[in-house]
Amino acid sequence: MAAVGSGCSTAATGPGAVSAGALEPGTASAAHRRLKYISLAVLVVQNASLILSIRYARTLPGDRFFATTAVVMAEVLKGVTCLLLLFAQKRGNVKHLVLFLHEAVLVQYVDTLKLAVPSLIYTLQNNLQYVAISNLPAATFQVTYQLKILTTALFSVLMLNRSLSRLQWASLLLLFTGVAIVQAQQAGGGGPRPLDQNPGAGLAAVVASCLSSGFAGVYFEKILKGSSGSVWLRNLQLGLFGTALGLVGLWWAEGTAVARRGFFFGYTPAVWGVVLNQAFGGLLVAVVVKYADNILKGFATSLSIVLSTVASIRLFGFHVDPLFALGAGLVIGAVYLYSLPRGAAKAIASASASASGPCPHQQPPGQPPPPKLSSHRGDLSTEPFLPKLLTKVKGS
Repeated sequence: MAAVGSGCSTAATGPGAVSAGALEPGTASAAHRRLKYISLAVLVVQNASLILSIRYARTLPGDRFFATTAVVMAEVLKGVTCLLLLFAQKRGNVKHLVLFLHEAVLVQYVDTLKLAVPSLIYTLQNNLQYVAISNLPAATFQVTYQLKILTTALFSVLMLNRSLSRLQWASLLLLFTGVAIVQAQQAGGGGPRPLDQNPGAGLAAVVASCLSSGFAGVYFEKILKGSSGSVWLRNLQLGLFGTALGLVGLWWAEGTAVARRGFFFGYTPAVWGVVLNQAFGGLLVAVVVKYADNILKGFATSLSIVLSTVASIRLFGFHVDPLFALGAGLVIGAVYLYSLPRGAAKAIASASASASGPCPHQQPPGQPPPPKLSSHRGDLSTEPFLPKLLTKVKGS
């Protein structure tokens, strides 16, 4: 979105941003605004509903379903969906689809094997989410899970040689402080909790999930940047590995119990809702996220935290005390500040300096232009560290 100043103009910032002169007044701009609002609503609902639905399904009275079977079913449905999308891209030609998959999956097997690492991590992450949400209130998990922004940023710096602005470093410190306060409130009591919950195990699971999410997302992005495969093909390959690895995890963790009681033991409509949300939620976000810029995604994350908290109060009797409110507020503020592109911070400084000096975007006569940033480091306005489209497609 373009920002227009007095005598100075700035370029559009963030993916999906549109300059002021690029849209026809009227229907085009109105349609663009509608798509952005729809994207915001979808992102908020998907972020909050998955956590709330897992928490609801895991706390229902009666037989408890096996989390490992839910992970496998989500991988199967996700892979089948991507296969159908590829089939549609081939205009329903089975022969072309088979030849394409043979070439992409079997002939180029080295490229396919590269996805075994993120697939293993994503499968582990999905299982860890069940452990974390089963032992932590939904609101506490939602706040703590924002540590994935921190882990994604750190892995991006280490693996992709990107840089962070001062504002982003400050927001990450603010994020860590907010999560620490929320966890201190949880450890201090934070209201009654069921006897079968273990907050320590929940915290360990969510931290491990954040670490795996950050590494897998950056690794997956690095793979995609070095190949020409489509997102749907990559997710189909991930689904193949994910299903196989999920079955191995099922056999190792709950194989005897599943063999005795059945694969779909404890499945209710609520459980199927969780499986469908896991399978299709990320793919749905992949469709709409291109209409959402970084600031909008930051708002969506913040609103999903608020929505999860309100729903937890109504559904699970969650108690919000001042300490939790302070920690959650710091996390929400940190998410918003982190989502701001680097140009936003410069714009604030430019606005304060414009009253006493020349426009910062104009060069004085006779002065050489400033050196351009190396493309190796990346432009933070177009390469944000918020959870990427690619991470969303696969992970939750």
